[in-house]
Formats: sequence, C-alpha cells, structure tokens
Amino acid sequence: MALPLGYNLRNLAVRKTTTIMTALGIALTVAVLLAVLALVEGLRTALRVSGHPLQILVTRKASSSELVSVMARANFEQIKVKPGIARSASGEPMASLEMVTLLNLEGVDSPGGMNVTLRGISPAGREMRDRLQLERGRWYAPGRREIVVGKSVALRYPAAKIGGKLQFGKGDWEVVGIMSAGASAVNSEIWGDLFQVASDHNRAEFLSSVLLRAADPVAFSALINDLDADQRLNVSAIPETRYYEKQMIAAAPVQFMGTFVALIMAVGSCFAAMNTMYAAVARRAREIGTLRVLGFSRAGILFSFVVESVLLSMIGGLIGCLLVLPLNNITTGVGSFVTFSEFSFNFRVTPQLMLSGVLFGALMGALGGFFPARSAARKEILNALREI
Repeated sequence: MALPLGYNLRNLAVRKTTTIMTALGIALTVAVLLAVLALVEGLRTALRVSGHPLQILVTRKASSSELVSVMARANFEQIKVKPGIARSASGEPMASLEMVTLLNLEGVDSPGGMNVTLRGISPAGREMRDRLQLERGRWYAPGRREIVVGKSVALRYPAAKIGGKLQFGKGDWEVVGIMSAGASAVNSEIWGDLFQVASDHNRAEFLSSVLLRAADPVAFSALINDLDADQRLNVSAIPETRYYEKQMIAAAPVQFMGTFVALIMAVGSCFAAMNTMYAAVARRAREIGTLRVLGFSRAGILFSFVVESVLLSMIGGLIGCLLVLPLNNITTGVGSFVTFSEFSFNFRVTPQLMLSGVLFGALMGALGGFFPARSAARKEILNALREI
C-alpha cells in the first residue's frame, strides 16, 4: 500500500528550516548549470540565424576565416558572373566583395580592450543580410570616414556611440548609426563603406572574401562545386551557415568548465539531500514503525521517502530557475578562435532549459534520497517503535 502524497508535503512543511536550506543548496547547483546552458544556447542561436541557407562564402583556399583570406578584385569579377547566382531587383548579381579586419576597443568589461570585427561592405552586401535594419541614426555615406555599429557593439563599447569617433586606418571615423539584424553576427560588427575602408588600410586591390547568394538549392550545390574546382581562382566555397557553425568551438571551454563545476556541486547537493533524509529517518523512527503496523509495506515506505526527497529537490530546481531567469536577454560576448574577435550575443533561458533544470534537481533528489529511504524501509517494526 502506497502512502498519500499529502503525507510527504506535510513533512516538508513541518521541517521548514531544513527544507529551505537543502532546497537552496540544490537551487545554486541548478542555477550554475542553467547559466552555462543559457550562455551556450544564446551563442548557438546567434550563430544559427547568422547565415542564409542559400548564401555561399568564398575565401582564398586553405583560409580558416575571412580575416586571413585574401581576395583580389580580379577574382571577384570572374566569380560574380558564374552561372547560378541570384539576381537583385535591379538585375545585378547578388555578389558582395568584402574586407574584414579587426579593431581593438576598450569595453565595459574589458579594460585592456577586445578585438571587434570591422567589415568594409558594398550596397549589395547590405541587401544580402536578411532582417537588417537601422535602429538609430543613418547609414554611412560612400567615400566618407563614417561607420555604423552593431547594437551589441554600441552596448558593450562606450566609444561606439552615435557621434563618437574611432581612430583606425588613416584617420578618425565617426559613428553615424546603430544597426541590428535579429540575433545574428551583424550585431557584433562595425560596417563602413568598402572602398573607403580598403583605401585606409592600403588594400585597394586585395580584400578578404566574397559572399554569394544562389538562385535555388540546385544552383547552390552546383555553384560550390564550380568554385572549388576552378583552379584559376584558387578559392574555397562553403555554405555561410557552416562558416558560423564552426565558431561554436568558442563555447566549448565555457560549456565544459561550467558543466564540470555544476557536476561537482551536484555531488555536494546529493549529499545534502541524503543528510536531510537520514535526519528525517532518525527523527521519524516511531512514525515509520507505526506506518508498518498500519499495513504500509516496505516498498511503499521506500517509495514515499524517495518521493519526498525528489519533491524537496524539485523545489530547489524551481528556485534555481528563478535565480537564473534575470539573465535572460542579457548581452555578453566570447572570443572566437576562428575570427579572433569578440562575438556578442544574449543569454537565452528557454522553457526547455528550465524544465531540464527541474529534472536535474529531481535526479539529485532521487540519488540523494534512495539510501536513506532504503534505510527507513528496512527498519524492523519493534525496533522502530522502541526508538526515541
């Protein structure tokens, strides 16, 4: 015969102080784990929406990123006439020659400075970025030292405000606008006119990469094969989405260390739950004997004490979810080992992550409560009734 759930809830309510202290210990463990998972989920989401499924990034063969790639203008002229490239509303090929370099800016949490991606871009490149919008200010004027910064850059770097000036190349560049494109990598970049950026860096003829948009999925695969096989160009073509997927390596150390710390804390939380339940068994020895006299089986008592431990831990899991919830949508950044620059994104505390936190707490409770529950179930009736 099984004990009613109300019995366990009343026991938790009676032992308020012990319940709260144990639940808080479990809550901290769950909060640490969820904070790490929210960071990784935020980075994964930002990288997932950064690429277009029909766009192809073309770099010099064997280049690991746009930063270390060199693309000659002459090569671009040959690439943009390849068959299978989509056309814009004006009838021009959707092909963008771009230049990528780095700026070192002093941030709100990086006094020593962090690398930020500076992209010289053409009007075609702006058109090819989906969901791109100007949040404030205006777009840079062609041929002038003006830049537009991503919203994450404006938030994290005090100098990158509208009206501010950044010094690089051959002079000062004025920030004239703030842009955004959903949760994509655009928010972590600084854009300027391609010709002016290239001229200031003495790279008029040799830039970084070409971004193409294929007309359809069939042309997409054919275009990649054509570019890879063209020995005159000596280029490598990969889907834009895959290029951003490769940058998930930046989250690997953070995910490993956070999970490792959470697991160590989980062991401690299991022992805390175990001590709480052992203390409950010791205090409720006569109660356990009475339950046996009333006809409750050993299995029923075992199950009841495990359920009580799981409920206690689930309360801790819920508190942990509430502790980490304020992190949702907070902007942070990690350095990318692919682009050697900071990639900004928002923490994402999703319902799925919160559910996993509660289940993680329940697992700790089940592991921590099993042995005390077994001890309670194995007590002999007469011995239990004699204990004070």
